[in-house]
Amino acid sequence: MAQYDYDLFVIGAGSGGVRAARLAAMSGARVAVAEEYRVGGTCVIRGCVPKKFMVYASEFPHDFDIARGYGWTIENARFDWRRFLMTKDQEISRLSGIYTANLAKAGADLVYGTARFVDPHTLEVTGKDGKRTVTAEKILIAAGARPKLPDDVPGIEHVITSEEAFHLPELPKRMVIVGGGYIAVEFACIFHGLGVDVTLVYRGSNLLRGFDEDVRAHLADELRRRGLKVALSCQHERIEKRADGVLVSHVSEGLKLESEVVMFATGREPHVKDLGLDKAGVKLNDKGAVAVDDYSRTNVEHIWAVGDVTDRMALTPVAIREAQAFAETVYRGRPTAFDHADVPTAVFSQPPVGVVGLSESQARHKYGEVDIYMTRFRAMKTLFAGSEERMLMKLVVERATDKVVGCHIVGQDGPEMIQMAAIAVKAGLTKAQWDATCALHPSASEELVTLREKYVPQELAAE
Repeated sequence: MAQYDYDLFVIGAGSGGVRAARLAAMSGARVAVAEEYRVGGTCVIRGCVPKKFMVYASEFPHDFDIARGYGWTIENARFDWRRFLMTKDQEISRLSGIYTANLAKAGADLVYGTARFVDPHTLEVTGKDGKRTVTAEKILIAAGARPKLPDDVPGIEHVITSEEAFHLPELPKRMVIVGGGYIAVEFACIFHGLGVDVTLVYRGSNLLRGFDEDVRAHLADELRRRGLKVALSCQHERIEKRADGVLVSHVSEGLKLESEVVMFATGREPHVKDLGLDKAGVKLNDKGAVAVDDYSRTNVEHIWAVGDVTDRMALTPVAIREAQAFAETVYRGRPTAFDHADVPTAVFSQPPVGVVGLSESQARHKYGEVDIYMTRFRAMKTLFAGSEERMLMKLVVERATDKVVGCHIVGQDGPEMIQMAAIAVKAGLTKAQWDATCALHPSASEELVTLREKYVPQELAAE
């Protein structure tokens, strides 16, 4: 039997890679993890966690406006960008340290450097101390994803991505953000909330492609209500940098936008470049991601992959659950496949979005006949302060079984509510069971269990 340096070698110390490594090591395996940057991966270092801190920081101006409606006098409120960055970086370092310590406690070795395959069982790790070669019986690819920039836009070298947005030395006065997905929308709301003059540019007809149409329309209305500039059906033709450092975005329809910063958030791609996957015989799918089966195994029997590098569902909790399933399958003798259905998701826009299950369109394609229950209302807290903003709540019900197959919320605390609603949707509870649950009053969430009238779109009502 072949002898290897390690029983398991993990490429990438993000949430998925660290979880898999720890569980495998605690099961008695000899484990090593290679990380080319900092332990914690996208979520902890340059994604979910620092972005949520930025969301919190950017919400205070709106909170101040609401507070005035309640009789508070707020004068001379100022935001210190550099102080915020310093505190944010300290917290990220603390969290990264916890991840590192947990690997050590589990008995896993941490190797700083870039790992690439030499052959199916051998990897070359290149770090600041040079190169080393390691062998492993089993290998887990958890290399994540990276921002993707278009290669057909002249001047693209002047832009930043979401990763650089966490470290801007100064808060710009004007900013153009390109994209219509959740990353673009979230950053547009963040910088707008921090006082930056933001224009969000998207080539599509509406934001958040793939989300429920009512959610998309409602959020777009609320963003405009808060004063965020949104330019739809527009595409960058070129970007030029003037002598004074100002960037000029030339957009379709002859639109010119001047700003100090242009950020492209037009998608991410699996980080498979330079991994040497061809040397190991690992195949990619038609999306350029590592192809895996339901158990996260690649076409090579001893190589697995989890997280964003597989492009199944780019969410941190999903990567963690895939990693847990991998450890259960490989090191605990309990074959486990993670179920990717009914995973709750959130967009931390302002107002935020919380979603679980199917959109109305998806449900109609899957089930045919569905019932819709939907309400738009002014929430108690903001109504008192004179705000015109509205919440949206929508339930999608399969008519034949009465099961709630989709829940959609736009408004304050939507992501917090959707986590609990996801339990009901995942459990397959019926609308009658939702209705049998007593409302908690006064709260916005009580609307979820008091919706009684079926919603009929105007175009259908007119027939």
